[in-house]
Order: sequence, then C-alpha cells, then structure tokens
Amino acid sequence: MNAVEGTVARGFEAVRDAFAEGQAADRGGAQLCVYRAGSPVVDLWTGHDASTGRAYSADTLTVLMSCTKGAVAFCAHLLAERGALDLDARVAAYWPEFATNGKGEVRVWQLLSHTAGLMGFDPDEPVDVDGLCDWDVCTDALARMAPLWPPGTAYLYHFITYGYLVGELVRRVSGKTPGAFFADEMARPLALDFWIGLPHDEERRLAPHFRSTPPLDAAALERTFFNLGFDADHRTVRAVMAAFTSTEALIDNMNRRRWRAAEIPAGNGVGSARALARLYAGCIGEVDGVGLLHRSTLERARVPLTDELRGPTPFDAITGPSPQRFGCGFELPRDPIPMLGEGSFGHPGAGGRLAFAHPELGVAVGYACNNLVWDGNTPDPRWRWSDALRTVFGV
Repeated sequence: MNAVEGTVARGFEAVRDAFAEGQAADRGGAQLCVYRAGSPVVDLWTGHDASTGRAYSADTLTVLMSCTKGAVAFCAHLLAERGALDLDARVAAYWPEFATNGKGEVRVWQLLSHTAGLMGFDPDEPVDVDGLCDWDVCTDALARMAPLWPPGTAYLYHFITYGYLVGELVRRVSGKTPGAFFADEMARPLALDFWIGLPHDEERRLAPHFRSTPPLDAAALERTFFNLGFDADHRTVRAVMAAFTSTEALIDNMNRRRWRAAEIPAGNGVGSARALARLYAGCIGEVDGVGLLHRSTLERARVPLTDELRGPTPFDAITGPSPQRFGCGFELPRDPIPMLGEGSFGHPGAGGRLAFAHPELGVAVGYACNNLVWDGNTPDPRWRWSDALRTVFGV
C-alpha cells in the first residue's frame, strides 16, 4: 500500500482513510485537497512519478486536463462580473469575424454550455494536432466554420474547441491571452501553482501522466459508430471522430514540453490539487482575504442549461443512464461525478482529475493524479474519498 502523507482536520479522518484505500493499488501518484470556509481541512498526497520513481509531494505538478476548462470559465465569469462581458450577448459583438456561416446569433453562454454546435473543427477543413499549439490557426478555423447543428438546439461536449472559443472571448475583451489573464487575475491573487502555458522553470516539478489502458483508436470508434448505424459521411459524425482522435493524441502530446508551454485552455493547464481546491475556494468565498466572485455570479454559473436538450443528429438516438449536465461553463452533478450533490459545480479531467465546489457548504475540492484511469462513465475507483466527504457533510 502506498503511504499517505499530509494532514486532515479533526472530523476528516475518514476522508484520509478512503483516500488511502482508493490509492492503494494505483501505480502512480495523487493529491487530494479540500477547503472549507476558506481554509484547508484535507491536504494529502501519495504515490510516485512512474517515469522517475520520485515520490509525490504536495508540490508535484501534473497536467490537469479538462479541469482547465473550469479555470477558463471562471475567467469569463470574472469579466462578466466586471461588466466587460455580457453572457447573453452575441459572440460577434466581441469577435466580429465569428459571425460568418450562420453564427451571427450565437450567444456567449452557448459557448460556455457546449451548445454552440462547434464541438470539433470542421471535418472538411481539419486542424491537425500540431495546429493545436497555434492560437490563430484554431480561432480562425472556428470563426470561419459553420455550426454542426443549429446553436442552442442540442449539446455535445466541446472537447478541445471549448478552450479556443471561450479563451478568444477572454482575449478580445481583456486584451490578454487566457493564460495571461488567468495568471494575473486569478492565479497570482490566490497564490496558485496553476498555469495555462507552463513556464520552463516549473518543468522540474512535473510528473508526466501515463495510461493504464490503451487509448481509443479511430478504427475502434468507427466500428462503434458503424454498429450504431451512423452514416460515416455525416458531417457531425466525422467531426466527432476527428475530435475524439485529436483529443487522444493531445493527451499523449501533453507529455512533451511544447504542448505544455502553449495555451490550449481546454486541457493543458498544469497544477496541483492544492491549486484546484484553492481556486474554487477563492471563487465561492475568501481565501486569505481574497475573494474573486459574488454569489450572484455563482448562481449564473450553475444554472442547468442542457437538462432539456439531447445530442445533435444522429447522436440524439443514443440514450444513456447519466448524460453530461452543463451549467454556464461547468459540469453539474450526475452519477459518475456526484460531487457533493445538487448545488455543486465543477469540472473533471481526463483520467480522473477532478475539481468542484459547493457554495452553500463552503467546500472546495481538488484531486490530481498522473495515472489515466477514469473512463468517464462510472465514478473513478480511486474516488472513495468522495463518498467519505458526502458522509462528513451529510449529503
């Protein structure tokens, strides 16, 4: 069994025990941090960097995958709170080039809720994996693109494009890239070890991620769609296939310096569990005298926006027991990601990373790991601490 280090406040011993149990057979390392009322009550780490054998510490950094989306969403909400960005406005009011090919009426909130019809790049004008490091290539491609479905009528997770769409709004409104805005307005005030675009000097602290199972390949995905009766030439089907395969390639490439140094704000944020928990804590309340968002902003962030929608054709034919639920920039609780029940909001990341908060309980949680385990369809087996937390808070 991996030794667990760190501290827990009185009453949270069961969380430490559950964390230890969940990590007992993990071949990598992990961190768990929980804030309550602005102070840490759980701060734990265990395991090691599988590439070097170096023990995990509280300061070890990992690629946080799609937990980065939550950070970018906070940036958009901070700009909205300051009156610089209207979530109900047309995207083209801030990004005029975006209005082409039927996107003139797309609203800012639709980008944040994965309903804009831009879940991948145009399959007829693809962006390859190398192109994901080029901001202008990606944002120009999305500005030219016709939506894959009428915006607002359906939703489908915007794996990679989310970061360029919301990030370009941040850039247009603030004059800073999303990584720079996050660093100046959120990470620095809260003293976070969290970057979108990792500085070279921080590379020494990073533990590369690795897979416990093989990545999903294009041939397997194509067989799945064929068995579902999908038309392989359907534009949305081709876009989804390209998005899946690009995401798998990006996950592997983020173990290389170039992809960590770039700004790919749907998934290449680098940080720690402490940073994730402290970010959410500083957005739902105050941490060391710093509070970033008002309660009314949080209410807007966690209003369910997709509960009455389905996937676009032909994906509307797929019904599952627990579809993704989106608010304005964040995922909401569902069976695979129960968080702390209704009222919670946050974002998971590929392989098992997780960050969320519950404003009424005053609780913020960050979990980071370097072993890609979570399949997205059931709770990560390492998240036993989540059950213990719900017991502690009676939810």
